[in-house]
Amino acid sequence: MLMFLLRRFGIMLLTALCLTFIVFFLTNLTPNLEKLARSEGSVRMTDDQVDSWLATNGYAQPLILRYGEWLGVIPGWTFEEEGKISGRCISANVPVADAASFCGILQGDWGTSTVFKRPVSEILGRALGATGWLMLWVMIIMVPSALALGVLAGMREGSRTDRVLSAVAIATTATPEYVSGVILIVVFASATVGISPLLASLGLIEGRTLFQGTATSAMENITFWNFALPVITIALYGMGYIARMTRASMTEVMTAQYIRTARLKGVGFRAVVVRHALRNALIAPFTVIMLQFPWLLNGVVIVETLFNYKGFGWTLVQGAGNNDIELLLSCSVVAVIVVLFTQLISDIGYAFLNPRIRIS
Repeated sequence: MLMFLLRRFGIMLLTALCLTFIVFFLTNLTPNLEKLARSEGSVRMTDDQVDSWLATNGYAQPLILRYGEWLGVIPGWTFEEEGKISGRCISANVPVADAASFCGILQGDWGTSTVFKRPVSEILGRALGATGWLMLWVMIIMVPSALALGVLAGMREGSRTDRVLSAVAIATTATPEYVSGVILIVVFASATVGISPLLASLGLIEGRTLFQGTATSAMENITFWNFALPVITIALYGMGYIARMTRASMTEVMTAQYIRTARLKGVGFRAVVVRHALRNALIAPFTVIMLQFPWLLNGVVIVETLFNYKGFGWTLVQGAGNNDIELLLSCSVVAVIVVLFTQLISDIGYAFLNPRIRIS
């Protein structure tokens, strides 16, 4: 197991370097840098003034050097003009003599957002905290519901229950979040259509709507009424895929020889399912469940934008829409780390659940 972990960590490190370099290259293309110069300087800057601004701010260096500076493995750039020294590691609060030589991702310096004018680490910390609560409640609702649907459908393959549950799972997976989210808002959070006007006319609700159509207030105080719709929107989309995988795995296990032997020995159907079939049937869905974490982190973009919930997805959209290079790069680092570590946890968990993999 130790050698397995060492190999995986080596592969993870190499993968992270390759992916972050690709993102660094794409975000530092010449048109993006020129747009950044004009947005930070003036839209009326000439080409010579743009080149001067890029040189003054360290963007005129070779790409590989800037990537090393961004990582923190190469000393940060410095620029001296008219006796004034500026640089990547030099700030107004730190004297030049006390400035560090290395100031990159490895040193915890994530840069400053050109849009929000705040440290990127502060912005990402708040955004990841908000998305973390969203992911937690989505997983609490999505995983048990999906497993229950899959197990019930797989226990009785071909029955009416199986067909109904399979149809529900396919329908939820085939409906994009921006469709199901809009439907939920119209039905439960509209003051003119849906069930809210009816409930308000009967005096069953205090406000004009049953649920809130925006989750902005959930950033400060999460309640059932301002947080339920985004959670249900994401959970519905991911639930069907997990349920279908669980059903397929459960169907395969229920036809195995050891299940037939247990039934012939007189073991009850419920005992066969709980003691013998369920654990083996959960091996494949476990991998799928672990894959939901990177999907949730990057797939909440639509839902967070739709419900104006300022989490990681909303922050990523703001960074991409405003050419915030430092924020985009930091978001890519977070996404790569989450994907790689969830893959590692998935492989380790799969090995423990499957004795054949563990022995080999």
